[in-house]
Amino acid sequence: MPNYDTHVLSGIVTYPIAVLIGELLKVYAKLPIELTSTALILGYAFYVLGSDLPDMDHPDALIHRGSKPIVSVAAGSAVFLWARGFVHMNPAWINPVVSWVAGALAGLVAWYAFTWLMPKHRGIVHSLLFAGIYGLLAFLLVEYGLKMSTGEGIFVGLSAFLGYTLHLALDRSVKLV
Repeated sequence: MPNYDTHVLSGIVTYPIAVLIGELLKVYAKLPIELTSTALILGYAFYVLGSDLPDMDHPDALIHRGSKPIVSVAAGSAVFLWARGFVHMNPAWINPVVSWVAGALAGLVAWYAFTWLMPKHRGIVHSLLFAGIYGLLAFLLVEYGLKMSTGEGIFVGLSAFLGYTLHLALDRSVKLV
């Protein structure tokens, strides 16, 4: 099976195919795709990330080890943001400290839950279903998180899906679920 370098380098060099697909869908299928410079750059990032992302279900994979702290920080930060609305202590300077204690505990739980909840290697994460979920999340992040246009979001979501699918094709393991 291909290794990390093969997956990522394949993503780096095959991205023009995703751009071609986007252009063809825009011109011939009349999809409202916008290939702005920002969408193309974000599409490249999501495509290359997607080219190795299915291996996040392998505890020894670099993408797993890299994703775990990101998930932990995101969970801890979300809990901090939630907790700061509920923590009202005296003196006031203690409020952010207590809120971050809650956030740090959530980050710790997320650290261990990430591996514990991850399905077996080449299980459901190695599927077109997850490629679609990754593409949808990329679209939502671009359109609603970054406040970019729907057309840009569609292209970035498509790029994410295609990069993820590239990994599955290289593994010769393209399955629906």
